[in-house]
Amino acid sequence: MTENLELYDVTILGGGPAGMYTAFYSGVRELKTKVIDAQHQLGGTLLYYLDKMVWDVGGIPPITGKQLTEHLIQQVNTFEPTIVLGQEIDDLERRDDSTFVLTSTAGDRHWTRTIIMAIGFGGLRKSVKIEIDGAERYENTNLYYSVHNLEDFRGKRVLISGGGDSAVDWANELEPIAASVTLVHRRDQFKGLERSVSNMKASSVSIRTPYRVEGFHSEDGVSIQQVNICHAESGESEQLHVDAVIVCHGVTYEYGRIREWGLGIGKWNLDVTDKMETAIPGIFAVGDFVHYGSKVMLIAGAFNDAVLALNSAKLYIEPNAEKMARISSENTRFNELNRQLGVVDDDE
Repeated sequence: MTENLELYDVTILGGGPAGMYTAFYSGVRELKTKVIDAQHQLGGTLLYYLDKMVWDVGGIPPITGKQLTEHLIQQVNTFEPTIVLGQEIDDLERRDDSTFVLTSTAGDRHWTRTIIMAIGFGGLRKSVKIEIDGAERYENTNLYYSVHNLEDFRGKRVLISGGGDSAVDWANELEPIAASVTLVHRRDQFKGLERSVSNMKASSVSIRTPYRVEGFHSEDGVSIQQVNICHAESGESEQLHVDAVIVCHGVTYEYGRIREWGLGIGKWNLDVTDKMETAIPGIFAVGDFVHYGSKVMLIAGAFNDAVLALNSAKLYIEPNAEKMARISSENTRFNELNRQLGVVDDDE
C-alpha cells in the first residue's frame, strides 16, 4: 500500500443484528475485525422499532427492540472490533494482492482481506412520506414516520395511516396507553401477521377501511389538530380530532453505487451460495440482504447466516483452518472471559 492504512482480516458493512453477530463470531475465530455503518449508531432496522416487542430470538424471552440492541452491542464489543459509524461506503477496489480497499462517500479508505455485507435492504433507508401539501411542517411536532418512544403517545388521540406490519403493530402497542387509536387504511385487507391483525380487531382500535387520509388541519400552523379522511369508494369525507399522526406507508431502500460492484444485486436482495459467497471471491453477504434456497427471514436466520459467512471468510484467508469454531464451553477463546465472570472450569 502506498498509504498508511491498517489491514483488517474482515470488514463488515452494516451494524444491524446480522452485522453485529458476524463481528462477534469473527472475534471468536480470532480475526481482526472492523464494522462500518452508515448510521451514527449500531442497531440497523431495530433502531426503528425500539419499543416494539421482539418474540422470536431463540432462548430470549420477549424483549424490546431497544433492549435487544443493547444486548447485541454488549456482545459485539466482547472481542473489541473496530467500529466506524456515520460512513456510507460506495467504492470498491480490488488490489493485485487480492485485498480490497473500500472508500466512503467522504473519502475515508479501509483496507481488508475479506468483506461481509450485512446491509439489509439497502444502505439508506427512507420512510415514504404522505402526499399532502405542507405536511412536512408538522414533522417537528406531531407527525411521525416512526415510533421511538411509546410514552410520547400516552393519553393521546392517535391516528395511524397504513395497513402493513408496522401500522398494525403500532396500533396494538399503543392501544393500551393511548386515549384512543384509529387506524386508517385504503383497503379492507391488512398485510400484517394474522395473529397481530386478529389482536387488533379484537381490541379497542377503531379501524376505518376503506379510507385514506386526505388532509391535515391546524389552528396554529405548527401541529395537526384534525385529520380529514375520505371513503375510498363513496368519496364521503369526515374530520377526526387527533393529538398525533403516525404514517406507516412503507420505506424505500437504496444501494447506491454498491450496485456497480458486479455483485449482481437484484431488485431487493442478492443471491448467494449456501456458504454465503457472492459473485466476487472474498466478498460474502448475510441477513436481509441475501437470498438462497433455504433462507429464513428471521433474526435467528441472520445469526446463522453470520456464522456461515464468517467461517467461509476464515477459510478464504486460512484454507487449512478448522471449518468452524468450537462451542463456547469447549473454546479456549472464552477461558479468560469466564474467569472475569468468576467461572472457572475444573477441566482447565
